[in-house]
Amino acid sequence: MKNTRTNNEINAGSMADIAFLLLIFFLVTTIISEDKGLMVKLPPIDENKPVEVDIKKRNLFTVLINKDNQLSVRGEPMAMDALRANAKLFIRNPKNDASLSENPKNALISLMNDRGTNYSAYLHVYNELKAAYQELWNEAAQKQHGVTFESLSSSNQKTIKNDIPLVISEADPTDYGEK
Repeated sequence: MKNTRTNNEINAGSMADIAFLLLIFFLVTTIISEDKGLMVKLPPIDENKPVEVDIKKRNLFTVLINKDNQLSVRGEPMAMDALRANAKLFIRNPKNDASLSENPKNALISLMNDRGTNYSAYLHVYNELKAAYQELWNEAAQKQHGVTFESLSSSNQKTIKNDIPLVISEADPTDYGEK
């Protein structure tokens, strides 16, 4: 007797083609985001031994971020929302206070963080310090030219940046919060 049952097989010959086409489709249409990182201009590599520079304590604005993301500015605790205003006051020193920088060209901001510091806290502090400089540049542009800093010509922007140079020194992370 002859077997009358038919064999029910699925023809999978084109399945590999379909899977390959789907793979190509997703590879082509997927957008891979790139981390932008911090836009920081690094100094050129210098093979010579660094020269020791004596910095007056009054010209140094030290900002420390501990493992608990708490700020210490010039040895005193400070809230994050007060950092920008204090940095601007330190850099500009409008009343010639003997405890603040001699002038904006001598002002140096030293930023140090603990190894346990959250990246978001570090970025927040860094952005606040850069924003302090940006506000100072805008104030100088308004005072000197009556326009915003961004609308100035590049030569006028450069003049203002020479008068108020952005100097943020970043130290290697430490474990000072663990002590």
